[in-house]
Amino acid sequence: MSFDSLGLSAEILRAVSDKGYTTPTPIQLQAIPLILEGRDLMGGAQTGTGKTAGFTLPLLQKLMDTAKPHKGRRPLRCLILTPTRELAAQVHESVQTYGRNLPLKSMVVFGGVSINPQKMKLIKGVDILVATPGRLLDHVSQRSADLSNIDILVLDEADRMLDMGFIHDIKKVLALLPKEKQTLLFSATFSNDIKKLANNLLNNPALIEVAQINTTAERIKQVVHHVDKGRKRELLSFLIGSNDWKQVLVFTRTKHGANRLAEQLGKDGIRSAAIHGNKSQGARTRALADFKSGKVRVLVATDIAARGIDIDQLPHVVNFELPNVAEDYVHRIGRTGRAGNEGEAMSLVCVDELKLLKDIERLTKNEIPKIAIEGYEVDPSIKPEPIQNGRGGRQQQPRRRSGGNNAGRKNSSARKSNGNKQSSDRSSGNKSESPWGKATGNKSRRNNSQNRSQSGNR
Repeated sequence: MSFDSLGLSAEILRAVSDKGYTTPTPIQLQAIPLILEGRDLMGGAQTGTGKTAGFTLPLLQKLMDTAKPHKGRRPLRCLILTPTRELAAQVHESVQTYGRNLPLKSMVVFGGVSINPQKMKLIKGVDILVATPGRLLDHVSQRSADLSNIDILVLDEADRMLDMGFIHDIKKVLALLPKEKQTLLFSATFSNDIKKLANNLLNNPALIEVAQINTTAERIKQVVHHVDKGRKRELLSFLIGSNDWKQVLVFTRTKHGANRLAEQLGKDGIRSAAIHGNKSQGARTRALADFKSGKVRVLVATDIAARGIDIDQLPHVVNFELPNVAEDYVHRIGRTGRAGNEGEAMSLVCVDELKLLKDIERLTKNEIPKIAIEGYEVDPSIKPEPIQNGRGGRQQQPRRRSGGNNAGRKNSSARKSNGNKQSSDRSSGNKSESPWGKATGNKSRRNNSQNRSQSGNR
């Protein structure tokens, strides 16, 4: 089936063709006709499945089909909410790409940059607004954004917005919208909170799930390297250098850890940059652009980038540290293996993180192959220690919104609960002779030998 059969205009089809796409993905095949019919939609899909185009293409078509003459300021008719600045910019880029041949105007607003240029453009009027919740409410309070004419609302990565503590802002936004509107909710996970939000927001929604929730793409080759915490950076440099990796996205748990690792890799002769919520928007945009262009070989990121980075044919993702929340693993490694391409996801796991690894395998229902690299075998005498989330070992607290900056929000309760459970489990785990079990036995070393052979063939 081709895009021609989905009821899209010649102008939109030409933009799709210019982008190089000919065959719709499964979520696009299912979502586009339903959205064009005016149905509310609850969509669940793995990252990298073409979800953004799945809602962007039909909403552009609907806005053109229902366009009305207007006098004065152009009314805002479509609102797309996203959790992070990077994702907002990525979605807006798709709106611009697919709407390039249409007389529709769009813009993106988020915190971390001056609000005044955004106000100037918003006051002139746009048809489509992509926004993070906090900065949108800033514009509403300053009367530069009028939400009373919204026909289509899109909540993209709704689970992430709730996880980052945006529920109160979302409720404030919803209270400003017309009751009669089409609502599209997309989420990589369907938690109870997401289902509750959907029940209160959507009207007889169609449900689309193109893959089992919390599963990872089949084209992503996953592997775990067991290594002592103190040798992780050394092993990472070895893997990048010995395999001649040109583009690697590396995830850490903390902002301080991202800065430190990028600096250490730089001293190893590997040009690196860090991206996280404490960086200015200009620095984040510049680091991402340098990474995409190849000027920077390694981009070290916190989970704020897990769903906001879209890079064609990104070959390698490395979990330098496993995430505290298992679902974030799925989103991290989903940065590779996108749009039908193959990718490799590698996790460097120390003894402190064995419980986190088990949580990930339980969530994804997949046992990840464990590899021990010669010369980097773990020291079995090292005992697991509680994982420290912030500098000085403090549990990181969620940041309150200031001036529309959405980058630092987190839902600490889930992570804190996870951390307490993790500490308890570790305490009981210390009674066993070796927390590693059989993970680094001879079988793992045989697998490692095969892996190096395959790596050489690649």
